[in-house]
Amino acid sequence: MKNGIDVSRWQGDIDWTKVREAGIEFAIIKAGGSDDGFYTDSKFEKNYKGAKEAGISVGAYYIVGSKCVSRIDGVSDANRFINIIKGKQFDYPVYIDLELTSPADKCGATDACIGFCQTMEKAGYYCGIYASDISGFVDRLDMSRLTQFDKWAARYGGKPTAVKRYGIWQKSSNGTITGIAGNVDINEAYEDYPTIIKAAGLNGFSKPEPVPQVKPPEKKKKAVTLIIDDHTYTGLLEEQ
Repeated sequence: MKNGIDVSRWQGDIDWTKVREAGIEFAIIKAGGSDDGFYTDSKFEKNYKGAKEAGISVGAYYIVGSKCVSRIDGVSDANRFINIIKGKQFDYPVYIDLELTSPADKCGATDACIGFCQTMEKAGYYCGIYASDISGFVDRLDMSRLTQFDKWAARYGGKPTAVKRYGIWQKSSNGTITGIAGNVDINEAYEDYPTIIKAAGLNGFSKPEPVPQVKPPEKKKKAVTLIIDDHTYTGLLEEQ
């Protein structure tokens, strides 16, 4: 298990060295969204650079607005997300954050999530879905259609119950961490995302070249015949 946080411009200027010293191992950083027009989070670049320099693993998320209720909407938002994060490396997943759509748009919001994640995957990213355990994954999404995608589930006061399999649990929205003024979301990760992502060559990383198998030189063998005390012995001698 790894301890982490998620941050946006609302956390202001962060002292990432102090955050690392406080025991934080990863941060999911807001890149932007479509909930207030289309925008890049004003602290994204600074947070990405600061976390990286402090040696903290990073992921990213993009919050979609209430009108993201079709596959086309999801694909469009994914392409905006890609434009914000391209050229960067993320050793944690990149997420669609869905929490603002209406429960009445459950089918369309699910279509949007699928379109978003598939677009991100096609572009070479390890993509997941962030939502609340009940009000998100149950009320606003059809989880039966989202089994192939990783999930980051939020539930405070106890672990998720509706979402049975999730890679990250957002367990609090009012954590306090040295280096951050005010409250911050606290998370636990249960997958070794850096190893998974780097091994697959995703999220801006190049896939490692396979180590060539060096075949040992073949040892020389020679057939021999020995006569000892009128007894004949035959066999193979192998070079050592």
